[in-house]
Amino acid sequence: MLITCPYCGPRDVSEYTYQGDGNRARPDPASTDQAAWNAYVYDRLNPRGEHHEIWQHSGGCRAHLKVTRNTLTHVISSVGFARDAGHRKSDGHRKTGAKA
Repeated sequence: MLITCPYCGPRDVSEYTYQGDGNRARPDPASTDQAAWNAYVYDRLNPRGEHHEIWQHSGGCRAHLKVTRNTLTHVISSVGFARDAGHRKSDGHRKTGAKA
């Protein structure tokens, strides 16, 4: 299976580390709701079809990616930066150097 990194281009899945389900909402870190935390940590779905996943390009640029993959065919329909899945937009350039 090939995953196309926005920085590095197409790379074999062996360069990546699966980071988990891209659809899960983490409970509020200040929450003491044991049931919510147990569900977040232990409950897993096993969906068929299109699924959003988080992968890290651990053997390359180390970027975290949000990948949409069909779990039946392993066809990847989209790849983007995980940080862009929220409200931030990327200008397509990698940040380098220290913060000013």
